[in-house]
Amino acid sequence: MRRRQRLVQFPAQAPQGIVRPAIRGGRRPGCRQTPRLRAGDRPEPSMAGAMNPLQAKLRKAVRRTWMKYAMRGVGGADNYERLDMAYRLGDPWNMESRLEQSRFEATNALIERAFGRVGSLLEVGCGEGHQTLALRRIADEVCGIDVSATAVERAQVRAPDARFSACDIHGQPWGDERHRFDLVVACEVLYYIKDIPATIKRMNHLGRACFVTFFAPALVRVDPHLQGIEGLHKDWMQHDGQTWLVCWWRNPE
Repeated sequence: MRRRQRLVQFPAQAPQGIVRPAIRGGRRPGCRQTPRLRAGDRPEPSMAGAMNPLQAKLRKAVRRTWMKYAMRGVGGADNYERLDMAYRLGDPWNMESRLEQSRFEATNALIERAFGRVGSLLEVGCGEGHQTLALRRIADEVCGIDVSATAVERAQVRAPDARFSACDIHGQPWGDERHRFDLVVACEVLYYIKDIPATIKRMNHLGRACFVTFFAPALVRVDPHLQGIEGLHKDWMQHDGQTWLVCWWRNPE
């Protein structure tokens, strides 16, 4: 299918810098349902609003150095231990940045354009729940899974009306229930997974429709696994020099 070249422009200006995509993958031994935290618990707070320019620059340098170490050997390797390690630092992917928040808004707009309001939605690779909050605005029910138990605990506090599980898509708590969700979403996830075809197959089983985004540099690795999907639609998101490919499709009943 010929790729549609129309670009979706983000509404807000964002700081310069390369986006570090979030997540993720799964823990194969099975799914651990994460208990809800106490009412007084909170995710690690963001210091962005309280920092002066020097502190912000220092924090950015610390994050970049830490992630360079934590993410060694992660791409396409199902390296769940390293992915979990990344969350020793709060918001390791800088998901509270204006760039990422604008990406969330553009993702929501594309989902609404393709599917309207969603009844039930599964977010694969939910991380700390930053994008979950955005997805909650366009769906009646949102569930999230991530391989990092640390991230899932923070996500449950950040989005208490969503349901989260620390697992991968093969160990998720819905078992063999076919089309449990109206939409399965995997944003910035597939390039971390070793067996992309098996993951897509599982997404198709769980969802009546699927929606995927990935950072343009991962095009060579991810896109070939999507080409054979019947009824595949494609679009682009672009902002501040960053480009993402967006793919979605409906599964036969």
